[in-house]
Amino acid sequence: MIALLRGTLAYKSSDHVIIDVGGVGYRLFIPLSTFYSLPETGDVSLFTHTHVREDALLLYGFLSMEEKELFGILISISGIGPKLAVNILSHIPAKDLKRAIATGDIKRLSSLPGIGKKTAERLVLELKDKVGPVHDLPEADGVKSNTSAGDISNDVISALINLGYKENQARKVLESLELAPGLTMEEALKGALKVLVR
Repeated sequence: MIALLRGTLAYKSSDHVIIDVGGVGYRLFIPLSTFYSLPETGDVSLFTHTHVREDALLLYGFLSMEEKELFGILISISGIGPKLAVNILSHIPAKDLKRAIATGDIKRLSSLPGIGKKTAERLVLELKDKVGPVHDLPEADGVKSNTSAGDISNDVISALINLGYKENQARKVLESLELAPGLTMEEALKGALKVLVR
């Protein structure tokens, strides 16, 4: 199995590259994150996933090992093939994807092209344990750890709506709860659900 390719970048497009390794050109399908980070020419090194099908042997390339590992995790889910996995990684940074899965952010996941609500829920259900707890993950781009109570309220309302509750019902429950400083979204959601299931 080919796990890494190092050579000269012979061709670059938004969905694939050709790397010349000792006179042999290897075509690798890539996410946009890798495309934007690659030089126009010169020597490159890509972590590689070899995907074997009955009718083809396809290579997928990634600049970081984190993306390659996430790609492998994604395609382990029934219904997510390599093409969709690359598409997912093209539209969300790896650390943001991990955080969305770990926090059960169905809204963020289902906003990705090719991912509906059911697939997003399956991603969370099947991958939450694989990406690790939230506190082990780096902060997502543009996200600060001291999330305001207003942001948490909006996140909880969104989560409750995704669970089938009506927006006005969710807002009333949150108004009845006093969100303490430092309260996490998960803790606030648990508190809201306790009230709703009474």
